[in-house]
Amino acid sequence: MAAYQIGVIGAGTMGAGIALVCGRKGHSVLLLDSNQAILEKAQSYLLSTLAKDVEKGRISEREKEAVYQSVKPVQDIQQLAGCDIVIEAVSERMDLKKSIFKSLTEICRSDALLLTNTSSLSITEIAGGLDNPERILGMHFFNPAPVMPLVEVIRGKKSGAEQAEFVYQFAQDLGKVPVYANDTPGFIVNRVARPYYNESLRILGDRVASVEQIDQILTQAGGFKMGPFELQDLIGIDVNFAVTESVYENFFHEGRFKPSRIQQRMVQAGTLGRKSGEGYYDYNK
Repeated sequence: MAAYQIGVIGAGTMGAGIALVCGRKGHSVLLLDSNQAILEKAQSYLLSTLAKDVEKGRISEREKEAVYQSVKPVQDIQQLAGCDIVIEAVSERMDLKKSIFKSLTEICRSDALLLTNTSSLSITEIAGGLDNPERILGMHFFNPAPVMPLVEVIRGKKSGAEQAEFVYQFAQDLGKVPVYANDTPGFIVNRVARPYYNESLRILGDRVASVEQIDQILTQAGGFKMGPFELQDLIGIDVNFAVTESVYENFFHEGRFKPSRIQQRMVQAGTLGRKSGEGYYDYNK
């Protein structure tokens, strides 16, 4: 497998995880974020995760240091000019993503692959009006990126077939299980997942059962690894709510995708799950 210079934009949970996945496979990574505190948190995450790998005998101390050093934190997008592949992993806001990709098309060389980790937004719209749209595609990892095997590879209207094949192979080389998905709202997984979350929230809102009861029933009797509320806390309630809003809007307000006021209030209150210390469960205890 060839080693590439990879840029990852956004050093939050997903960005840091993607950077680690790439670093573990011998790629050089520039991890970009404008927030120094988030970059430092990402570096701590990388170090602690790699230290656990050493403890479990998966890698040597030398390999740990090599992977850690392969991920370089940066704060200026201009530093991504020499990248072969750039993966954007910022929040689910179309205006923000379009702005980033506009900058990337001006900064990066014309054959550099520009990929978005969006979980629901249109690749066609992100690439709209930009030069060389054939190299703009979706590469959607799942949280936590170092653990979850699935990656959705999404072609927009003007994404190239050759580029899509390369991204598919690149995902395989990262040790992932890629699938092609059409550029529709929510793609495959997040479209399927909406009823899992939404119906659970309706049951909660109707006071049929509690958060704990619903999670226990679906894990113990239903065979799911995580219940819908525990999973929302892990993903981030704000992220989950944004995806639901996006799918609902892009399916022209189809009722089955309607967002929940319960989620909306939790986002407004800043109770976002594990990352804020409180969501459906209290993680400060």
